[in-house]
Amino acid sequence: MKLEHVTKRYGERLALDDLTLEFPKGQITAVLGESGAGKTTLLNILAGLTSCEGTVEGRLPCSYLFQSPKLLPNLTAEANLRFVLPKERWGEVGDMLAKVGLAGREKSYPQQLSGGERQRVAIARAFLYSHELLLMDEPFSSLDLSLKRTLISLVAELWQEKKETVVFVTHDVHEAAVLSHRAVVLRHGRLALERAEEGALPRDFLVHHPAEEALTAALISLGETS
Repeated sequence: MKLEHVTKRYGERLALDDLTLEFPKGQITAVLGESGAGKTTLLNILAGLTSCEGTVEGRLPCSYLFQSPKLLPNLTAEANLRFVLPKERWGEVGDMLAKVGLAGREKSYPQQLSGGERQRVAIARAFLYSHELLLMDEPFSSLDLSLKRTLISLVAELWQEKKETVVFVTHDVHEAAVLSHRAVVLRHGRLALERAEEGALPRDFLVHHPAEEALTAALISLGETS
């Protein structure tokens, strides 16, 4: 999937500015940048939710994972998953809930689940929904470190099954280093840095990765030049 010379304005504000960027098939791309850099706008354009000037090539059916779980409160965990599936696929729900560590909680409503459990349901739903492109908008940002480590590993494990194309927005350089094949940094809607990463996913959450230094330096320089 590729964006060519994509520009997006909201009135007088320029969110993306003549951006050309490719998302390799079957890889995870992390997108970083200061607030207002155009990260969420980029996701919404990839999803087809936002119009733009320019060209979007190779658009793919997508699934969207948000920072908050956005579960339907009147439906149980299993019903939240069934809601996005045709009836002939309902048999997959129990297996998926078991994969995300929620066996036995199928009949629980969102208000009966912890924040981490609700996010597990959201992850399960995102992966179950038929897609070739998974978009994630800061899905780990509100979690404590232990839970963040667990859910990053879970996302990597689920990704390994089909190896869909993934684009995820994060403010955390460590998340980007642990869970991406490449990372890009946006500044005022333009590409400021693009860096490929090496090694199998997920990388060790408990160690520092060289990519973090380059990404941190790029983000700091953005702040200094804004």
